[in-house]
Order: sequence, then C-alpha cells, then structure tokens
Amino acid sequence: MSRKTERFPVETANSLWHIYKTVPFWKVMKNFIIIQLARYTPWPRLKNWLYRTFLKMKVGEETAVALMVMMDIMFPEKISIGRNTIIGYNTTILAHEYLIKEYRLGDVVIGDEVMIGANTTILPGVTIGSGAIVSAGTLVHKDVAPGTFVGGNPMRVIRSVTSQPEEER
Repeated sequence: MSRKTERFPVETANSLWHIYKTVPFWKVMKNFIIIQLARYTPWPRLKNWLYRTFLKMKVGEETAVALMVMMDIMFPEKISIGRNTIIGYNTTILAHEYLIKEYRLGDVVIGDEVMIGANTTILPGVTIGSGAIVSAGTLVHKDVAPGTFVGGNPMRVIRSVTSQPEEER
C-alpha cells in the first residue's frame, strides 16, 4: 500500500535545492522558532497551544507530546493528532519529503488514544488509526489500522488489538 502523497516533479537540480520555491522562507523561520520552543516546553497545554495557534495543527484535547518531538518544519498544518494521544520522546513527524526528481506532500493523521513510542519516524501521507500502538524506534511508512500494535523497521504488525478504547465500550 502506498502512502497518500501528492507529487511535484522538478526539472533542474534536486528538489531541496529549490526549497524556497515550495515554501516561503519566513514561514520556515517562524515554524522553526515555534517548534524549537515546543520541543523544550515541559507543559503539554502550552505546547498544544503553540501548535494550534502558530502552526495551524489540529491537536486534540489531553494529547501529550513529549520532549524533543520534531514536527514537520515546512508543512506542520498537514499534521492532525486526535485526543488523549501520546507522542513519545524524540519522535519525528514529516508531512513532506524532498527527493532528487520530485518533492511530495501528504497529510499525517493520528487518531484518538494512540500511543507512539520514543524515537519513531512517521512519514508523510500516513494515517494511524484510533487506539493503535506504535513501538519505540518504528519507521511508520504505511497506514496503521485502528487498534493495531505495530513496530520495527520495516514496520510490521505485532498484534491486532481487539478491545476498544474505554469510551467506545
């Protein structure tokens, strides 16, 4: 299954060489400052407010983003995180990828009550369903079904969780 990304071919040098033709310089600078503040902020409410207010991200109530999480610096508005979700330490969430002959953009949708372990990388165009668990150090390169426990590199299903989150029972 391929990720849901939109492709933009480039004609000359690699796509990263043309970065400021794809995203304004001042947007990147503002996003960089806000993301760095949020990475070191120990207060989840302040962190979520920074994400919602300045980066236009959708972040659900009672979601906790751990220390050092790196949100996409160029297109954070393409990231949506549900309620009561935990994003583990030093996780990277990307909504873009710059390649030699093209760049790609894709929404990242993380459901409600998702647990993402530390040092995980989530690639653009991925949906992680509600109630899913992603083990530490996983490369999330494709969708994760709701209630599924995944891990590894390459990511694989460890087990399918049959129980529903508390509120859905």
